[in-house]
Amino acid sequence: MSLVRGLPPIAAPDARVLVLGSMPGAASLAAGQYYAHPRNAFWPVMGALFGFDPRAEYPERVARLQAAGVAVWDVLACCQRRGSLDAAIDLARAQPNDFRTFLAAHAQIRRLYFNGAAAEAAWRRLVLPQGAWAALPRWRLPSTSPAHASLSLARKIEAWRLLALA
Repeated sequence: MSLVRGLPPIAAPDARVLVLGSMPGAASLAAGQYYAHPRNAFWPVMGALFGFDPRAEYPERVARLQAAGVAVWDVLACCQRRGSLDAAIDLARAQPNDFRTFLAAHAQIRRLYFNGAAAEAAWRRLVLPQGAWAALPRWRLPSTSPAHASLSLARKIEAWRLLALA
């Protein structure tokens, strides 16, 4: 297994909500962009919710999320993982991101949304025991990963609509 390090957050100072994945996949890490795998539904879902073209250039997509008050990051700063699947992450050796510093700098964040069960599990195991964020409302949304294709894009958009209402 190789050591994998994540990406810096997408976050404007006035972000109101934080979407958390577990750890970017190989395509995202290679591109230096969140959700870069062409079959990941994240950008099509965000485009549908916030009214932008999910095929726009990455900086434009990022700017549209920031304008909507949405921050994006991952629970894990680094981990050991073989391949790109969340199931291959060794949580026993994983290190969480520095949420104390991040949330202090983004004090308007009032809600957390997990992009799938693996992100929520990593949060519960590695971050929640630190206690400082137990009061923040949290929701697990269906994973946008192509590995979780049991829901159609339309159903994922409907489930994620909760984010746009925040």
